[in-house]
Amino acid sequence: MRLERITSKNYDAALALSVRPDQEDLVAPVVKSLAEAYVFPDNAWPRLIYDGYRLVGFLMAFLDIPWDPDRDPDDIRSGLWRLNIAADAQGNGYGRFAVEAVCGEIRARGGTRAYVTWEPRAGGPEQFYLKLGFRPTGEHSDGQTVGVRDL
Repeated sequence: MRLERITSKNYDAALALSVRPDQEDLVAPVVKSLAEAYVFPDNAWPRLIYDGYRLVGFLMAFLDIPWDPDRDPDDIRSGLWRLNIAADAQGNGYGRFAVEAVCGEIRARGGTRAYVTWEPRAGGPEQFYLKLGFRPTGEHSDGQTVGVRDL
């Protein structure tokens, strides 16, 4: 497994990537993530996930973003912003690989914690993130649970 930057050569494949239909309300499509990466180029870290030559997923991290400047301007956070694993590739460790890759990037930049949010509903990714060491902070962002993992 490896991560690749999005380029003119893999852009169309990235846009075609889709999760299972029952997960479409849990994560934005890749096209929205790429638009956000364009708008927030200093903080977004988008990557494609490959297994050999097969595209199996997309991730986007957020790096060094002030969480709530009105509350604490020194509360700078990094974490997993988006994770889209192709519908036919789920259950093969690609999500775990993606989370570990983001945590590794945060560590390499001097970070000591990784954050993620998830939709708190049946069939959502909560158990996936809890198994990877995230714990709820008690905070919510746009109705989603905020989780943190010490690195």
